[in-house]
Amino acid sequence: MLAGGKTCTYGMLWVVSAVLAQISAEDTHKARALRLMSETPLIDGHNDLPWQLRVQFNNQLNKVDLNTLQTTHTNIPKIKEGRLGAQFWSAFVPCEAQYKDAVRQTLEQIDVIHRMCQKYPDAFMFATSSQDILEAFRQNRTASLIGVEGGHSLDSSLGTLRTMYHLGVRYLTLTHSCNTPWADNWLVDTGSEPSEHNGLSPFGKQLILEMNRLGMLVDLAHVPVQVMNQVLDMSKAPVIFSHSSAYAVCPHKRNVPDDILKRVREKQGIVMVNFYNAYITCSGTANLSDVADHFDHIKKVAGADIIGFGGDYDGVSSVPMGLEDVSKVPDLVAELLRRGWTDEEVKAALGNNLLRVLKEVETIRDSLSGTSLDDVPIPYDEVKNSCRTSYGYPDPGNAGAIPSLSLLALLLTLASNTAITLTDTL
Repeated sequence: MLAGGKTCTYGMLWVVSAVLAQISAEDTHKARALRLMSETPLIDGHNDLPWQLRVQFNNQLNKVDLNTLQTTHTNIPKIKEGRLGAQFWSAFVPCEAQYKDAVRQTLEQIDVIHRMCQKYPDAFMFATSSQDILEAFRQNRTASLIGVEGGHSLDSSLGTLRTMYHLGVRYLTLTHSCNTPWADNWLVDTGSEPSEHNGLSPFGKQLILEMNRLGMLVDLAHVPVQVMNQVLDMSKAPVIFSHSSAYAVCPHKRNVPDDILKRVREKQGIVMVNFYNAYITCSGTANLSDVADHFDHIKKVAGADIIGFGGDYDGVSSVPMGLEDVSKVPDLVAELLRRGWTDEEVKAALGNNLLRVLKEVETIRDSLSGTSLDDVPIPYDEVKNSCRTSYGYPDPGNAGAIPSLSLLALLLTLASNTAITLTDTL
């Protein structure tokens, strides 16, 4: 009886010791994660809190306190606990606004992000550059950048693109879940929507080059593979996927195939891993370890230098167990360390990769500073609809309107008239 009792006691002690050792190891990984996050800013590529402010409060910030808000994945205490160094806040409006009031609604989302920073200056610092991110991190504030999610927000206008850049927008997701008059969206790859432009139209290609000139990040998170390849072929600057995961791990058309991951590496861009369950496991449930699998896969295929965090908090209906809100991200960092990621690899994914990409985009912008901006509008036939006026475009119904002639014909006509005048004078 005593011998058996001793055996049982020793067995229990062994189990307790093993559990304590595991807890100690987990504590070590978490402590190491927090140390790395104190040295390098965690930069998240996509958060839809501004859209929640729209749908829950109609952007009336006076009716909400971000210190106590509990109906979102994101509030100020959660941000602090999650060590969020910088955030691209999404200025998103639904595709239903296309051809209607998308520009107005997007400007209102840009406005609410500015006001959020003004109302909580101790928590947020508005940022538009890589240097701003580092300065906010030094001040222990969350650098707050803007990304516009969906090209329909531009109403096919380069002037609107430039205006939004001046207001602080630093990336444009080319499409959301609808085709624009100049680009196909990711649903084309599912077969549920037809291709309208064979990827990008000529105007869509104009827009990519103008984004390069401005210094605006090109975000490929919601586009079909054909558009991914077209942009990777022509962009002078690195590209981003602000909130997409690995297609090989979960074959959802919103995720990035391996061949594109390799091209992103060649372009020195970044893929910021999305936490939405449907993009992580292609099902309604997922856990923190499943998300880490995407990090591991991207690192294996294309290296740690193209990876980032793009949680998509407050923009999705389900998130993994263990990543319930923005406060939980340090646990994911600890999991990467547990899996053998080095300090340098983790720092790259946390923020150094995005900082490198943004600095390169800024460098290319500066190198193109002497280049004339593109002010050739999209052809009217490509945007004509009942909600759009045609001011500035040629009026084919006006027989006396010279603009209906091509530029070459106009020049030839002027040259001919000049020659006749000179002959008459002689």
